[in-house]
Amino acid sequence: MAILLLKELPKYECLLESAQRFPELDPSATEAFLHLLRTSTDIEGVFDAVHASHNISQGRFMVLMLLNHDPERPANPAELACRSNVTRATMTGLIDTLERDGFVQREHAPDDRRRMLVRLTAKGTAFLERILPGYFRRIAAVMSPLTEAERKTLVSLMGKIHDGLPTDGS
Repeated sequence: MAILLLKELPKYECLLESAQRFPELDPSATEAFLHLLRTSTDIEGVFDAVHASHNISQGRFMVLMLLNHDPERPANPAELACRSNVTRATMTGLIDTLERDGFVQREHAPDDRRRMLVRLTAKGTAFLERILPGYFRRIAAVMSPLTEAERKTLVSLMGKIHDGLPTDGS
């Protein structure tokens, strides 16, 4: 899902002019924000193509990665939904298609047969083993323009932005 479709971002001078009409517009904040959005949109496009080349969506890939974190421990679908930041209904759809393709299996919880758990199958594990080396190489290539120190700075700066986000949706 493309968030920002602009190929050319507004020049800083244009932002300064706009700030005269809209005093709330902080030119440097807007410039940084637009660059962040464009970069994240472009990165998302790169990885959408990677996922498509393996016939899997980003959501399905995320579920497999969450399950792969501890393959011996089945996961509760509600927990997976929370960890993926999607609704339970969306998670059910993701699990349905992963199960249809043989990548995961549902099983009853041993302590409560009304509760379902999801487990990565051998086919799901083999799929990840096959695609992850290329996936990790792609991540390294995307981040290769930055030095190790710059990457750490980027992580720190992104953390500051994240920590400053409103939590009440306003």
